[in-house]
Amino acid sequence: MTSDATPVGGDPRRLLADARDLARRVRLTQRVTWLPLLVLALVTFGAIPVYRYGHVVSDCHPVDGGEVCEVWFQTVTFYWLAAVLLAYVVIAYGYLRVTRARGVDARVLPYAVAGAALVGLGFAFAAVWIRLNPLTHPEEPSAFAQVLFRLLDPPGAIGLALLVLAWLERHVALLLFTLGYLTVVLVPINFGWGAHWGPHTWFIPQLVINGGVLLLGSAGFALTQRLRRPR
Repeated sequence: MTSDATPVGGDPRRLLADARDLARRVRLTQRVTWLPLLVLALVTFGAIPVYRYGHVVSDCHPVDGGEVCEVWFQTVTFYWLAAVLLAYVVIAYGYLRVTRARGVDARVLPYAVAGAALVGLGFAFAAVWIRLNPLTHPEEPSAFAQVLFRLLDPPGAIGLALLVLAWLERHVALLLFTLGYLTVVLVPINFGWGAHWGPHTWFIPQLVINGGVLLLGSAGFALTQRLRRPR
């Protein structure tokens, strides 16, 4: 006597292919990639007036013929912490609302938690680093320190969190987009625009470019997902 777990007339290879196809359709249906990119683009653009008009606290004192300064962009810090936290709440709510309307669950909560945690970690690291390594004029931070600060700065933390989302959704296109975005953040690619502007405005070109990349990415993913949405 033998037993067969395969339904009568069923082909195991066909069943496996159908299961994989169903899993792929569920992953596609779960994706609302345009939403976080749009919300984070708006948050990035919103930082521009904060950098321009925000309050800066500086503490400088002479040391060995030079000057040691600790600079704190107070308003900017509060803005990023509040805006990013609110942004991830909006993203999580929007993701859950859209995906449940489609009849599937979303994997957005780990992404939202990781995004908020990375921004908080970045500010904590910056505070400790500046306290232990105050900037001595006319010296500039080392290349390693500059790259590290850009990576843990809010725009860089946004990119790191997008890597988490790409992994959760097994989204290769989002992974490639995020790597490109991080390249823009880390290099940085600003074409020399605003290089000699004042301390309150030289951040603006990079914010415009970062926000523009996120906004274009949002539009591209929205169009692609609309065309490829499973029926």
